[in-house]
Amino acid sequence: MAISGRVRDMPVLGEHPALDLVNTVFIRGGLRGRPVDALTTPADLADWIAEQGESLGPVELTPGPDLDALAAFIDLRSALHHVIASAVAGTSAAPEHVAAINTTAGAYHDIVELPPAGHGPLVRRTEAPSPSAAVLSRLARTAVDLLTGPDLKLLRACPAPGCVLFYLRTHPRRNWCSTGCGNRVRVARHSRGHDESGPGARDSAGLPS
Repeated sequence: MAISGRVRDMPVLGEHPALDLVNTVFIRGGLRGRPVDALTTPADLADWIAEQGESLGPVELTPGPDLDALAAFIDLRSALHHVIASAVAGTSAAPEHVAAINTTAGAYHDIVELPPAGHGPLVRRTEAPSPSAAVLSRLARTAVDLLTGPDLKLLRACPAPGCVLFYLRTHPRRNWCSTGCGNRVRVARHSRGHDESGPGARDSAGLPS
């Protein structure tokens, strides 16, 4: 059972929106840590949507998300987790998870228009019945773009022990989801190196060196 957390406690925030949603469940404490869920209340969801303003907005959260909206985001998160994990592993995802994402992506559409002056800031209208429903549908469409576009080859699962997060390897030297995971791995390697070279260390056959 995951304990509750806050969106701003997430180890990684600011990846692709679909990954940011999946990454709201993370492990606090490394290999022996506990799972944390940053989306446990409608207020948490409102905070998460606010963090996605540049990629999924603009949207005025009036009214704010309710429990039904939270449940819809958590359902999409579950489907995305399964499909993204399958993509990383190079295997086919379960049809029900693919269908859930496709259905959400096509549920509502945005209409974009010129402003009255004929130029200037874009006017966006949506068919969605609420702001959070509009964001949910936009989010699913970004996931479709990710999983079918050029960034798919950059998709990675963090290899750090005890980490469950995903990221895009946008730089060849990026090997972990966060500096925190990278630091933990380096400290563990350093500790193992001292153990292996210290008194009573054993060689590869298990004999003292």
